[in-house]
Amino acid sequence: MNTWALFLFNLAALALLAPAYAQTKSQTLSLYPPGHPTLQGQNEKEILTPPDPKPGQYYNIKNVHNPIIEVFLPPKEKATGTLIVVAPGGGHRELGWPNEGIQIAQWLNSHGVAAAVLKYRLAQTPGYKYTVEGEALQDTQRAFRLVRANAKEWGVDTKRVGILGFSAGGALAALVHMRNDGGKPDATDPIERESCRPDFVGLVYAGWAPMSFAIPPGAGPAFLVSAGIDDAFHARQTVEYYNLLFTAKVPAELHIYGHGGHGGAISERKGIPFGTWHVRLQEWMADLGYLKANPQFFLPPSPRPAGGQCRLLVPRDKFPLPAA
Repeated sequence: MNTWALFLFNLAALALLAPAYAQTKSQTLSLYPPGHPTLQGQNEKEILTPPDPKPGQYYNIKNVHNPIIEVFLPPKEKATGTLIVVAPGGGHRELGWPNEGIQIAQWLNSHGVAAAVLKYRLAQTPGYKYTVEGEALQDTQRAFRLVRANAKEWGVDTKRVGILGFSAGGALAALVHMRNDGGKPDATDPIERESCRPDFVGLVYAGWAPMSFAIPPGAGPAFLVSAGIDDAFHARQTVEYYNLLFTAKVPAELHIYGHGGHGGAISERKGIPFGTWHVRLQEWMADLGYLKANPQFFLPPSPRPAGGQCRLLVPRDKFPLPAA
């Protein structure tokens, strides 16, 4: 299939998905238990704009005090074992929940990728002192830990968990790319014992206020994309982050389109090249093997040994299965 045909196929798939996002089955998990020390304003209600969105209508969410992930799993027959934490944007004032969250999750599901849409605390919440590098980053790290704690139940490979961040959510993707750990083995909370390191990251028209950057050794590969001169602020920061990755010898793919403006998530954009950025992401993920099941993760059932109930699972590359 050529690039143009693939683009049209993806647009058709998106057109089918978009009106149905409100009916998509999902499960919602709180990042923290009630009464957790990090939580504030737990009794306050979120603010939706417009306040009563109809199915398929765009809306924003503000006043987030109870961060969650909303998890969307692909059909089992299509599952690859890959999961992406999706971080919507909104300038840390609000979250563009449908177009940079739920619809992205549906698109990922169509390619066999599980998705956990992150509702994180917003630094620009009036009356609260939330910060991007404080509570918002903490929520992002916690999302990774929670996903890995549930990975077995969801059919997710803990070594194939990445993040895709849009605009302000891209800042969180960059932060967790740089600031993560392999888990806290002495933590009393079992969730905190899980790793918050992303295996790969995607930054889509990402931008941030001044903050310190230091790419750690062994950081996962990255995909970066933005429009160009008509979104110069985000394009410039995207290129600067790419240069940091390049200097640190972290594999990264960069796409700066001639024009297209800011925002828009996956949309046709009147047929301009920037409307195909998600196809480039799909190609990049396929190139890294994330759109195919890991054969060492999805092992076929082993024959039951005579006289016992136990079976041994071993990596195929160490002990190949005999030919049929």
